[in-house]
Amino acid sequence: MKLTPTAVDGVMLIDPEVFADERGFFMETWHAAKFAKVGLDVAFVQDNHSSSQRGVLRGLHYQATRPQGKLIRVAVGAVFDVAVDLRRASATFGRWFGARLEARSRRMLWIPPGLAHGFLTLTDTAEVLYKCTDFHAPGDERTIAWNDGDLAIDWPLAPGEAPILSVKDAGGGAFRDALLD
Repeated sequence: MKLTPTAVDGVMLIDPEVFADERGFFMETWHAAKFAKVGLDVAFVQDNHSSSQRGVLRGLHYQATRPQGKLIRVAVGAVFDVAVDLRRASATFGRWFGARLEARSRRMLWIPPGLAHGFLTLTDTAEVLYKCTDFHAPGDERTIAWNDGDLAIDWPLAPGEAPILSVKDAGGGAFRDALLD
């Protein structure tokens, strides 16, 4: 497995070892001992799986008092995945990192606790799987507006194209008001 640090502290791109032949492929998406050996010694408590159509933007989500670390991968299609650093003591506070994740490359993204997460679906459909270090707590979940001017995330949208948003995501708040306890 190859880990590549990004411009946001603690966020890592992960290229797993893939064994492929004429039958298909095999890869380990999580192996606690191997990940711990390369510095990702985390315990996951919940797995999530979402399916979205082209143009759906989910996020930017975070939990205020129970932050979740997430190991993200795409099983079908492709997304533009984004992490925003909400850790006030971090040298990269307020910065975002975005990467194209696609089923074909099998690349994963590690987002440590304390960051907001979102993604834009780039293909007709995409299925995103992610492991979380804490349970989903609906009353603790917060949303930052996908188009927050302070963050200025460069979403890969065509000029004038608007993403498809849930009611919750359309009502996202400002980055400057984001709270992490």
